[in-house]
Amino acid sequence: MLSVELHTHSQLSFDGRDPVDLLLEQAAAVGLDALAITDHDEIDASLEAAEKAPEYGLVGIPGMEITSAAGHILAFGIQEKIPAYRPFDETLDRIREQGGLAVIPHPFQKSRSGVAPHITTDQLASADAIEVYNSRLLTGRANRKAERFARARGLPMTAGSDAHISEMVGQAVTEIDAEDRSVPAILDAIRDGHTSVVGQRTPWHISFAQAAGGAKRRVKNRLSSMLD
Repeated sequence: MLSVELHTHSQLSFDGRDPVDLLLEQAAAVGLDALAITDHDEIDASLEAAEKAPEYGLVGIPGMEITSAAGHILAFGIQEKIPAYRPFDETLDRIREQGGLAVIPHPFQKSRSGVAPHITTDQLASADAIEVYNSRLLTGRANRKAERFARARGLPMTAGSDAHISEMVGQAVTEIDAEDRSVPAILDAIRDGHTSVVGQRTPWHISFAQAAGGAKRRVKNRLSSMLD
């Protein structure tokens, strides 16, 4: 059984803070087997992490968090950046054209670009898996709703810390019964539903600090682009 962190952000994300090496160091320190860096609409840091991961005793899963027209979609096992703001169905198609895995994070959290308010239930069920535990929660209601949906539709379930700072890597992990310790085996096991989720809530003050830091960096980036 492998312990895998499937939802983290590096400094390449507009709301991330830390470089790749700090995320990998934390993943190794907390005893994870594999890590995916899933930056917002960027992939370069994730590809870098996938190359460096063996140096830390980890499997590095390439991926990104894509902002589709309906909201956020996690893509795993891809090698090329997928464009943002495309329709939901087209985004899933583009992920699968690269042989990737499409997982829907926090689908029922509208305030965090969850897709559920903007697509049909059949479209949501067309994903390869549903993130049913996101550690950045306030009440847990959206997580419970995601789990009920996944169970009702027989969909594989994942968890993720949604870490925007290195200290939060490993707050929520997906335990995966994979045939071997490799990216293809991990993704195949997720597709087949050989997963269980383990997680704990990100402390509220850290969630708020991450959100505030992201907002500050977003404003700074916009100002910089205006001045260029």
